[in-house]
Amino acid sequence: MRLPSSVLVSVSLFTAETTAALYLSTTYRSAGDKIWQGFTLLFTLLPSVLVQLTLIFIHRDLSRDRPLVLLLHILQLGPIIRCLEAFCIYGSAGTFEEPYVTITRKKQMPRGGRGGRVEEVEREVGQAEGKLITHRAAFARTSVIQAFLGSAPQLTLQLYICVLQQGVSIGRGTLMVISLLSIVYGALRCNILAIKIRYDDYEVDVRPGAYLCIFLWRSLEIATRVAVLVLFSSVLQVWVLPVVALNFLLFTLHPWALFWRSGSPFPENIEKTLTRVGTTMVLALLTFLYAGINMFCWSAVQLRLSDPDLIDQTHSWRRVAGYYGGRLVENGALTLLWHAFQTDVYRAVDQLALALLLTVGYLMAIFFMLMFYQFCHPCRRLFGASAAAGMCECCGPSCLLLHGHHAAQVAPDHHKQPPLTDADSTGGTFATNGDLSQSFSSNA
Repeated sequence: MRLPSSVLVSVSLFTAETTAALYLSTTYRSAGDKIWQGFTLLFTLLPSVLVQLTLIFIHRDLSRDRPLVLLLHILQLGPIIRCLEAFCIYGSAGTFEEPYVTITRKKQMPRGGRGGRVEEVEREVGQAEGKLITHRAAFARTSVIQAFLGSAPQLTLQLYICVLQQGVSIGRGTLMVISLLSIVYGALRCNILAIKIRYDDYEVDVRPGAYLCIFLWRSLEIATRVAVLVLFSSVLQVWVLPVVALNFLLFTLHPWALFWRSGSPFPENIEKTLTRVGTTMVLALLTFLYAGINMFCWSAVQLRLSDPDLIDQTHSWRRVAGYYGGRLVENGALTLLWHAFQTDVYRAVDQLALALLLTVGYLMAIFFMLMFYQFCHPCRRLFGASAAAGMCECCGPSCLLLHGHHAAQVAPDHHKQPPLTDADSTGGTFATNGDLSQSFSSNA
């Protein structure tokens, strides 16, 4: 049984960011900056409330009649109590005979690629380990919520204040560092969740090299995105709201537009205890979180509300290339507008070097993403083609001709590989079918 270290990391980041934000809000109040104090508290309390609701929903506290636990969640102490509960379960495991166990069957990764032999392994999962799996799954989801609905707006706000005031205080700098770590960790958990849910039938082993590649990929992607938004908003305050609103509306309404276009009936299998209104609220929050993730980085998820799984299993490299290509163009346009309308604040800065640095940083993020899928993805043996071939498929006829010329020079056996299908390209889900709470625990 593994130590619930991911639970501890999630709670530590949540507690540290909340404490730093509350302290910084008191300094804004002392300085008379009521607006900055209000926004700092908003980006702290709003995700905290959503985190409490998520933990209550996953652990089914409402149906289990646990008033003390609900009271602690109302007091915003839910994550700390859940963390202590997880470590108590881990410490007491093995000290008593468990009343029942569950048999799980997982496939091992084929050693010879897609056509290799697949072995299925059975393993007993005791009651204590099952509870720990539920805790890990719950905190993986809350880490994503905290990262993109709290930490990402908080980091953008504090960096914007630093630019306006032309200085970084100790409290503001501490909060920005913690927020950036929280965002990167949330994006990392989002990637791991996508892999484990997409390849739920397989025993997934994520190695340290994969974690490092994801960390570099997400750090560069998020840091450059936040920097571009801050630079643009510092010179064109009036236009930043339409840009942000347009991004949110596009990613929020796109799944609903596909759902209405499909003519499918309203999803009824999200949670058996939910009414139609409750189901609508859950789906609305899910699409809101989906938009928040895509605002700052690629979500690795394509929502499809007409599907029983709530995700699109035909997620392909073409969609990934479209997202990163569009985001690269948008970042470039916002940087050019910043350069054209810059104020005296940036006179001492080499604008061309800064713009080039941001562009290179985003390109490096794309490079580490390709390295992850090419060499470090734990399920790369199941891919029908490599990441390079998948990107060539999206780059037009010239790249396809080049790839075909290269393929003609390799061994004949390479021609027998099946083409890359949409289902095998990247994978990635955030919600599963049936009972949502059961899927949370089974896919941790």
